[in-house]
Amino acid sequence: MNELIAFLSDNLELFYILILAIFIGVELIKNVPTVLHTPLMSGANALSGVVIVGAIIVMLQADPTDYLSLALGFIAVVFGIINVIGGFAVTDRMLQMFKKKK
Repeated sequence: MNELIAFLSDNLELFYILILAIFIGVELIKNVPTVLHTPLMSGANALSGVVIVGAIIVMLQADPTDYLSLALGFIAVVFGIINVIGGFAVTDRMLQMFKKKK
C-alpha cells in the first residue's frame, strides 16, 4: 500500500494531465458534428489495426513460458479485432444514412 501511495505522490502531475485529457476528450467528442463521425471512425479503425499488429509483434517476442504475457497479448488482439469489426459496422451503417433512398 505504501508503494502505491509513493507512486501516486511521485507521479501526481501525470495523473492531473490524464484527468485533464479525459475531460478535453469528452468535450471534443460531444461537440463533433455528425458529418465528421464517419471519417473519425475510419481513423479509429486504422489505429485499432495498428494496435493489433503491435500486439502480435509483442506476443511473438514474449517468452513461450510466460503465460501471463501471452494471455494478455491474446486478449489485446481479440479486443482489437472486435474494435475493428465494430468500427467498420458503425461506419457502414453511417454511410448508409447518407445514401439516397429509392
